[in-house]
Amino acid sequence: MEDLNEAGSEYGRRVGERLRAIRRQKRLSLQEVEAASDQEFKASVLGAYERGERAISVPRLERLASFYNVPIDQLLPRATTVGVTPGLVDLTERTGRAGVMLDLTALDSVPGAEGEMLARYLGMIQVQRQDFNGRVLTVRQDDLRAIACILGVEFDAAIDRLSDLGMASLPAGVD
Repeated sequence: MEDLNEAGSEYGRRVGERLRAIRRQKRLSLQEVEAASDQEFKASVLGAYERGERAISVPRLERLASFYNVPIDQLLPRATTVGVTPGLVDLTERTGRAGVMLDLTALDSVPGAEGEMLARYLGMIQVQRQDFNGRVLTVRQDDLRAIACILGVEFDAAIDRLSDLGMASLPAGVD
């Protein structure tokens, strides 16, 4: 029975780490979550969830996912693999590659099917990268190729089209 308690405690701690990571990506304090949720998620209780001191029920986890506007599975920790740290970003993917920073808040103003498809694709990227800050997203060259297809333009014209939509800017130092 002790092994089960230890395993549950470890999993609860990892769930708490995910809850805290998502909250921080949203740039919210515990008190801001409490206020914005009309006190459904008390700061002290949410803090206890995040520290792994208290277990969160599935219905409550679902409401928290809805509050954060993320898929519920993103609040759960990834399965660990020996030698791999959960949530560690592989920075080698970014080495030597220019990216385009997209303003996700401008996405709401992209009309019709183009906006819907772009929102779905960018949402998929956010889930893959577990990046839910909801404000900006840097896309890589391969992402930009797919975005060009969605927008119905040549690859070379994708950044201009995104700029026309008010979504694109190049990160500092990128020509």
